[in-house]
Amino acid sequence: MAYPREGGLDPSRMPRHIAIIMDGNGRWARQRGLPRIAGHRAGVESLKEVVKACLDLNIPILTVYAFSTENWKRPREEVEALMELLVHSIRNELEDLKKNGVKIRVSGRWQGLPLRVREEMERACRETVSNQRLILNVALNYGGRAELVDACRALAGKVKEGFLDPKDIGESLLEEHLYTYPLPDPDLLIRPSGEKRISNFLLWQLAYTELWFTEVYWPDFRREHLLQALEDYQKRERRFGGIASERG
Repeated sequence: MAYPREGGLDPSRMPRHIAIIMDGNGRWARQRGLPRIAGHRAGVESLKEVVKACLDLNIPILTVYAFSTENWKRPREEVEALMELLVHSIRNELEDLKKNGVKIRVSGRWQGLPLRVREEMERACRETVSNQRLILNVALNYGGRAELVDACRALAGKVKEGFLDPKDIGESLLEEHLYTYPLPDPDLLIRPSGEKRISNFLLWQLAYTELWFTEVYWPDFRREHLLQALEDYQKRERRFGGIASERG
């Protein structure tokens, strides 16, 4: 397959925000007779390459689905290994992220994470808070339904305390209580591994996001696959519920 060249992309039509479901790590490892955690470790290298590509292409926001609220159902050994990989990766990569102007933020239920993970992520967020080249938003202990439930609970609490009138609740106010606020909605969602579903990811935010799927497993995902997704994205016409423009 011939992959697009970066020079063929229109810089003025780049997505502002890309979201990625980093899927296929376990199957990648199984095909090679390796433990599942080996696939997750290989996936870290893919993330590093995509972060670099986003920096090079001046894409300001990247959200990655790192660990879902449903992933706790996995075997305890795998969950513990994933948590250790998160801690190890942040410790190893933080200095490079800081040098490259990457700002770390986390979307999800912080309180459900092990203390060592919370401490490392909080340190990463604190030490990169002033960076402006790329926001790397890590969806960690994240679930789209949980996010909406938490937003509704927060709004209900304000109504109960008399700070908010129910009739004043609209889309913009609900959005202010989402984990991702104040980030804009993703323009492009990428899902590797051949699966074609969104798996409880950014249920509110993906309302008008362009979706792009590939058979490539996440550990094999590289810069050229991102360029392919961007080329396809730039061929689409985003109407947001309107009608197609006239083309002569």
